[in-house]
Amino acid sequence: MMLLNNPIRRALLQLGALCVLTTSLTAVAAPPFVPPAPAIAGKAYILNDFYSGNTLASVDPDKRVEPASLTKLMTAYLTFHAVREGKLKLDQTLIPSPKAWKAEGSRMFVEPNKPVRVDDLIKGMIVQSGNDACITLAEAIAGSEETFAHLMNDTAQKLGMKNTHYMNATGLPDPNHYTTARDLSILAARIIREFPEFFPIYSMKEFTYHGIKQPNRNLLLWRSPDVDGMKTGHTDSAGFCQVSTMHREGRRVLSVVLGTANEEARATESLKLLNYGMQFFDTPKLYSKGQALQSVKVWKGSDATVPVGFLQDFYMTLPKGAAKRVQAQLVTQQPLIAPVTGGQKVGQVTFKLDGQTLGTYPIVALKQVSQAGVFGRMSDTVKLWFE
Repeated sequence: MMLLNNPIRRALLQLGALCVLTTSLTAVAAPPFVPPAPAIAGKAYILNDFYSGNTLASVDPDKRVEPASLTKLMTAYLTFHAVREGKLKLDQTLIPSPKAWKAEGSRMFVEPNKPVRVDDLIKGMIVQSGNDACITLAEAIAGSEETFAHLMNDTAQKLGMKNTHYMNATGLPDPNHYTTARDLSILAARIIREFPEFFPIYSMKEFTYHGIKQPNRNLLLWRSPDVDGMKTGHTDSAGFCQVSTMHREGRRVLSVVLGTANEEARATESLKLLNYGMQFFDTPKLYSKGQALQSVKVWKGSDATVPVGFLQDFYMTLPKGAAKRVQAQLVTQQPLIAPVTGGQKVGQVTFKLDGQTLGTYPIVALKQVSQAGVFGRMSDTVKLWFE
């Protein structure tokens, strides 16, 4: 659905130093009903829409908690980068160190001095949650698990995971090893978006290595055909934790549930959130990447106007049936004087639903406009005196 159409663009008003456009997309109707999020039996949780990034529900999303094996999302993220950058190859073999094959907790059962392919280690890390696989990969990438933890922390800060700190690649308990539901949602979304070639591994229901078949601990892979990831975790101190994602009819929602009482509870509570997000919300793509919302007057430029819009596809999550009730107000900078660079902020658009602001987002120039020649600049200078 287009929020700003051609007739509306033609109705654009010049108001002093600003160019303002307000449009109502709708007819009078009863407000859409959105029930409160279901009660979740856990320490903290968050539910996000993947495409818009909007948070649909949360409780204590910034509470520091122990991540247990959800730590392996970061180990996987760095491993995927290493493969993409050529530091590791999928058909390359690695020899597990004594530290790796003696690792506590869940394992894929690597053997001492027996080479293991990187692609098998990745599946062992994701599907079997193997601590031995994680340590082997960490040592191959950084030389030691301790140095790898530094890479994990540096990457977390770069991704905006402000309340996360890692001490190891596995998630084994440590007082200084912690994260939050919000930070985990950031990381999970980055994996899905940046590494589509690896993401299908998260939906594998089982993996066999060394003659030992182990099932994926994500019970939702069996309970819903729309769930295609992502990772579970458990320690006595962390409780049962899960990052889950569901894809249905072009939408994707992502949940993080931390600190439930048992394996069944983490699956049940996660599915509650995912279904809530799918049932009561829509996420229309309002604008496409590079789509011109409006052409804005440029003074003293080689072109008279410049198209403005978003540099990425723009989605917004709304209550079911509410898209036609949205109002959009576009405000652009005036006078806009050349040179104008591509990607330069030149205004903003504010969306409202039933009088309440949904958000304000920057609008940028979609192309470069250089300065006009001397006579063109002089002519516009004179015209601006009268404007």
